[in-house]
Amino acid sequence: MCLGIPGKIIRIETGMATVDVAGAKKEASLMLLEGAAVGDYVIVHAGFAIQKIDEKEAAETLKLVDELIEGMSEV
Repeated sequence: MCLGIPGKIIRIETGMATVDVAGAKKEASLMLLEGAAVGDYVIVHAGFAIQKIDEKEAAETLKLVDELIEGMSEV
């Protein structure tokens, strides 16, 4: 299974973004996404920012990921 994880762009330098994903800093290419700016929330998959989303959607998605991880640890 492949998941795209939401994060907030905190820095952009030469086509690469530093994205805060639940407190972890990840590098993501902006090659596939036009118009991304610092402060935007994006879906990151396989090292690429692939879609902009709003803050509410990012928070809801991260909550679901946390619930999934919790459920898997109970098995």
